[in-house]
Amino acid sequence: MTLLTTSEASSPRILHASPSLPDLYSSSHNIHRLRRSGSPPMNTAVFSSVDLQQHIYNSLLESRTADVSLHVHGTWEAIYKLHRVVLIQSGFFSSLFTAGFLESSPKPRSPLRGPEEIDLIFDDRNITRAAFEICIARLYGGGPPLYVPTSLIPSTSNPLTPSFSGPPLPFDTPKGHHTASPQLLLSLLATAVYLSIPSMASQAVNCIMNTVGPYTVIPYLNFSIGKAIEAHPDHKAEAAVGLENIAQLVTSESRASSTSCSPLRTSSTKQDPADDLSDKLLDLDVQKEDPAESDEVESESDDGPIREPHFHYGLLSDKIGEAAACWIARWGADMLIYEEKASHGPGLPVTPVPVPAQTVSSRKRADTMPAKPSPSSEPTVPEPHVTPVIWARGGLNSKWVRQILGSDLLFVKGEKERYDMACTIVELRRRQGIDEEEEKDWEILFREGIYYANLLVDDIIAMSQHISPTTGRPFVPLSVLQEAHWDQSLLRCQITTKPNPTSPPSSPSLSPPPSREKELGLSITTAEILARLPASNSSLNPVDDKDKPYYPVGHDSSIRIGDSGNIEGASMDQLFESPPPLSSPSTDSKAPVRATTTEADFFGLKSDRQTASGCIASDATGKARWSPYPPFRFAVEFWDIDALKEKSRLHSQTIWYAGSLFNVYVQVIRKKGIQLGIYLHRQSNIDPIPAASAPLSLNRTGHTHNRMPSLSLLSTSQSSPSMATHYSPSIHPTSQSTTPGSSPPTSSGLATSFTSSPSTIPATSPPVAPVQSYRDPRPAVAAYFTISCASSTGSSITRFTSVPDVFSVSQSWGWKSSSLRTEHLEVGPDGQPAKPIIPAPRVSSLRATIVLGIV
Repeated sequence: MTLLTTSEASSPRILHASPSLPDLYSSSHNIHRLRRSGSPPMNTAVFSSVDLQQHIYNSLLESRTADVSLHVHGTWEAIYKLHRVVLIQSGFFSSLFTAGFLESSPKPRSPLRGPEEIDLIFDDRNITRAAFEICIARLYGGGPPLYVPTSLIPSTSNPLTPSFSGPPLPFDTPKGHHTASPQLLLSLLATAVYLSIPSMASQAVNCIMNTVGPYTVIPYLNFSIGKAIEAHPDHKAEAAVGLENIAQLVTSESRASSTSCSPLRTSSTKQDPADDLSDKLLDLDVQKEDPAESDEVESESDDGPIREPHFHYGLLSDKIGEAAACWIARWGADMLIYEEKASHGPGLPVTPVPVPAQTVSSRKRADTMPAKPSPSSEPTVPEPHVTPVIWARGGLNSKWVRQILGSDLLFVKGEKERYDMACTIVELRRRQGIDEEEEKDWEILFREGIYYANLLVDDIIAMSQHISPTTGRPFVPLSVLQEAHWDQSLLRCQITTKPNPTSPPSSPSLSPPPSREKELGLSITTAEILARLPASNSSLNPVDDKDKPYYPVGHDSSIRIGDSGNIEGASMDQLFESPPPLSSPSTDSKAPVRATTTEADFFGLKSDRQTASGCIASDATGKARWSPYPPFRFAVEFWDIDALKEKSRLHSQTIWYAGSLFNVYVQVIRKKGIQLGIYLHRQSNIDPIPAASAPLSLNRTGHTHNRMPSLSLLSTSQSSPSMATHYSPSIHPTSQSTTPGSSPPTSSGLATSFTSSPSTIPATSPPVAPVQSYRDPRPAVAAYFTISCASSTGSSITRFTSVPDVFSVSQSWGWKSSSLRTEHLEVGPDGQPAKPIIPAPRVSSLRATIVLGIV
């Protein structure tokens, strides 16, 4: 054998030559001479790692030298000829081949029969052919790169994705790449978790978290709560790009042919215990599918509920659910405007993912979200603007609607606007038909989800007269509004008649601790709630006391919901590592930690409202503090904060609560880097009301700018008179308030459009003083509060919570965070704020929801 080598004193150069068969099988003398040469063979003929990698990958593509044959049964059926030494990189195959199972000991087989065949049965319908093949190819160091359509990726400049407000962006999937549709990403995650391939799982999760938008949020949420991926059967059997030939598809005809024409294989299969076990598992799988099949055959005799398959992937599913829930909390009110408008048009809105026409025509429905089947037409290429279905049927179910509308994290201006939004959604779904199960959720929603005690009396009266045009009944029972008015009167009495009590009423003999000197004594502990409940043998009826609502008094904590960090490069154990519970305080309030949420608490959106029995069940120590009065909830929004100068304040609208004025402001702080601070401020009744932040947008003349406050009010019926109209920076349709006869715009703090100089950045709107029913005469009040800031795209929320702090007049409490800076401030490569563009082209803003309660 001749080796072509040349060398120089400074840098040796080695040329690789493939030896011929005669050279390989030359005389023993030549072999002996090679062994005794001065340089070992490794130094004379070196195969680079790239060559070795390509050689291994080619073994997959050409099905060469395989020592195991996987017969896959799932949404598709095929045989793959693979290599054990490569497969054991996967945790699943490592256990299968090395942990003492029957498959751990390869059985001697004749070369004519090929490698040993092992049945692999996927009960999980989320595992598709393309996802499985990509995962296997990654073990071999190859496979097609994933191409995520840019139209599905939200950004600071397009927080609702580029495909939302305009036609799909023209693009072609690069040759050799596989289009990463939302269905494929979810299937990749399911497959990677099943096979225990952490690198593939982390890549899939990252792509999913980066593509949460109006067209993907509902499919992602459904996946996180265990629903199967909705996809066309042809899509599930579609091969991965470049891997079309590694599978030997098994059809009914080929299966029958192999059974009749291969008696030796049939005989050996019957004698193989592992094959017998696989057959039994396959039979078991068929039995598991019987309930669904019987439903298709119109089985009317069984009245019991049919259980749908449930596929959950632990903390990874919860992580996706958090991102989807956070997105709906931020953008849900904006999306409702479009759904309400579309519901009055021909037909109901649909939710396909806008993709390029050429992609649709070449890959059919591979990159479109499944729309509800239409009896009259097949799915077509979506129009430039397609209305996503979130609140109507086909989107969220009624339980999720109820929990989101009652959530403290929902971005809605106030309780009156929350009521308007709830009425709009309920009527939207009622127009699709009355559902008795949904009506039960609507009853709970209007009884518990809205804090009527924080509304003005005029608004409460108007709501008592507000009738559903579909059912002809009031949305809210009169008893609920009367109870809210009673609680409102009690709180006013506590504030105006007992401004500075010396001790809490529940323990008059005890002197209050120094930190509670400014408190009214409104809060009580769990132990005190338990003591107030009558004994079980008492003649008093304990039902009312047990069902009395209480609201938790916050403790210091900083948590982050929907965080996608620390995923890249994590092991499977790290991906499933449990973060701290949602209710536990952070050890370091300056560093928000990721909290644990699940479907049970609606991924962090569930309201903290508890009944007396719920307070006792959730607090074994008996030391937690609760308030019998609901906290005040409102939302604020800030635009162009990247143009804010250091130490300058940008304020929100001013609200009135419990006799005091409050607002929120943001501030840029340059200390240990650049941070963004957000603070709750008790406004003086004497000082002027500060101007509130407003978006800056050029009008058609190009010389003036219109400031248009956000949070559009919604309409449930044409008969509701118009009360106020305002706009969102990214959502332009206008509509009317739902509550007839409600208070004038000044009571809700709405501002009208106005013009100012184009150089005014950040822009502000004229100050509006809220209506004040009474004033708290105390110079200092004690209040607990929570500020929840949504990320610029909406897929995560940072929540800061404080124990009761003392608010003197013109005093502020809040937080500064570098994470808020990176999400809402444009930072240049030098770490300093980038020069803002005037006017800012972005439609994004900093949105925050506030929960405020006095004690």
